[in-house]
Amino acid sequence: MSTSPLKKAARARRQVTTALPVPDINTTPLIDVMLVLLVMLIITIPVQLHSVNLNLPIAPPAAPPPAPPEVVRIDIAPGDIVSWNGEAVADDAALRERLAAAGAQGTQPEVHVRPQPGARYDRFAAVMTAANQAGLTKLGVVGSEQFLDDSQ
Repeated sequence: MSTSPLKKAARARRQVTTALPVPDINTTPLIDVMLVLLVMLIITIPVQLHSVNLNLPIAPPAAPPPAPPEVVRIDIAPGDIVSWNGEAVADDAALRERLAAAGAQGTQPEVHVRPQPGARYDRFAAVMTAANQAGLTKLGVVGSEQFLDDSQ
C-alpha cells in the first residue's frame, strides 16, 4: 500500500501541530481573582452604609471667661527715673517693696516693663532682677519695637 505524498504531508502536519503548545491564555486565575474582588466588594459596601446611633452626653455651657489680669506698668525713663503705673517711685527700696507686694498676691499681676529710648541698660537689668527676686513670673518687655533698626 503506497500512500500518496499528500497523505504523508497531511499526517506530518498533524503530528507537528499536535506537538506544539496551544497558544490560549489560561483565564482560570483571572476569573478567580475577579470573583474574590467581587466577594470583597459585596461584603464591604454594606458596612460603609450602616450608621450607628449614639446617645452622647450634652456638655454643660462653657464657663464665662476669667477676668483679665491686673497689669502693672513699670516705665524706665532716661536719668534712671522709674515709675509704677505712671507714678514715680522714690528709690530702689520702694520699688522692691511694691514688687514684693505684687508677688505676694494670690493671682500675680502681669508686669510690663517699658524702657524709654535713652534709658540705661543697667537700670533695666536691675528692675528685671528685682522683679525676679520678688517671685513675679509674668514679666514682659513692652515697647521694644522702638529700638529696632529699620535700615536693614
